[in-house]
Amino acid sequence: MDCTKNYCVKDIRLAPSGEKKIDWVSRFMPVLQSIREDFEEKKPFKGVKIAATLHLEMKTAFLLLTLKAGGAEVSATASNPLSTQDDVVAALAKAGVRVYAVRGESREGYYENMHRALDIEPNIIIDDGADMISVVHRERTEFIDNIWGASEETTTGVIRLRTMEKDRVLKFPIIAVNDSYTKYLFDNRYRTGQSTWDGIIRTTNLLVAGKNVVVVGYGWCGRGIAMRARGFGATVIVAEVDPIRSLEARMDGFLVMPMTEAAKVGDIFITATGDINCIRREHFELMKDGVILANAGHFDVEISKPDLEALAVEINQPRPNITEYKMKDGRRLYLLAEGRLVNLAAADGHPAEIMDMSFALQAKAAEYIRNNHDTLEPKVYVLPREIDEMVARIKLKAMGIEIEQLTEEQRKYLKSWEHGT
Repeated sequence: MDCTKNYCVKDIRLAPSGEKKIDWVSRFMPVLQSIREDFEEKKPFKGVKIAATLHLEMKTAFLLLTLKAGGAEVSATASNPLSTQDDVVAALAKAGVRVYAVRGESREGYYENMHRALDIEPNIIIDDGADMISVVHRERTEFIDNIWGASEETTTGVIRLRTMEKDRVLKFPIIAVNDSYTKYLFDNRYRTGQSTWDGIIRTTNLLVAGKNVVVVGYGWCGRGIAMRARGFGATVIVAEVDPIRSLEARMDGFLVMPMTEAAKVGDIFITATGDINCIRREHFELMKDGVILANAGHFDVEISKPDLEALAVEINQPRPNITEYKMKDGRRLYLLAEGRLVNLAAADGHPAEIMDMSFALQAKAAEYIRNNHDTLEPKVYVLPREIDEMVARIKLKAMGIEIEQLTEEQRKYLKSWEHGT
């Protein structure tokens, strides 16, 4: 490893490869490019320190460089040990971002690097999963008074942070970027749907058509995964605890059943819930020989690896990113990417055109915190609707799409309460 005070990377000589990746995706991120140009001119983050815990790959790198272009001093570390791209991390280090991450680092190394990134004493935190925010609240409380606020990228992190707010332990304001319309309607649904299957197909090289695909969880991520599975020609089964989402899945044309039933017939299982042990011992015991297990949730807890290990009489690695668990009766269950985010651990993550909107929201969230932290309380907030609409309008323009406009008469009508039948 190459380590200095300002970075800790696998090999700084990998930077040219990472620079090419970042240059490539920047061409397909017009919204963030527009924000970067504005930041370069106005320097809204001059004198501001920003620490980020994110999946350190090429799209995320463009976000970090956008913040740096706005005048920020930026430090970064990984939000998942298997999603780090070492050449991209090296390119960030070369560009002057304080970055500490190595693909495949241990749990101990993961948190050591997080503490290194926090040593910058940030004013703003950008998180993906709420690990950094949690560490500050538990272990680095000396920084709390200096932190204006934080933004959170993913559903799992927002769940944790709303619990902290409910328990009255949250010490600074949070912007739930995940809850913005131009994030969850597009990022969670379309990018997760595509990139999850990209990771599965790259890793297994198996056919999806004709198989029974079990999607565990029918939130926006689950919806996207199920939609793409149907497009590939699979029969889709949804396992969901929420009665409204379950009804929606059935009305969308999918089969709905409990996991104990789905486990008997599924060929490919994909979790997307944000909860622990959604597929566990009693389900593994019912599964057919040769099933594929993959996770699209943030943490590697949705598929119980301890249960798999306890049931297995033999564990092998038949292909990269595939772990084979052989059962006593000869059945083989295949876990992809160690149960971590399959789209990032076994592929390149989400498409640039969609992350363009999500990371535009992250950049604007940091600016919003910078401008409004004096009036924000230690609560979880959603960005104002006008920021959502700004992102959507820039995206539509970049796609060459014009939309209808209200006439003055229509505006007056919508504001009036006097008109009736």
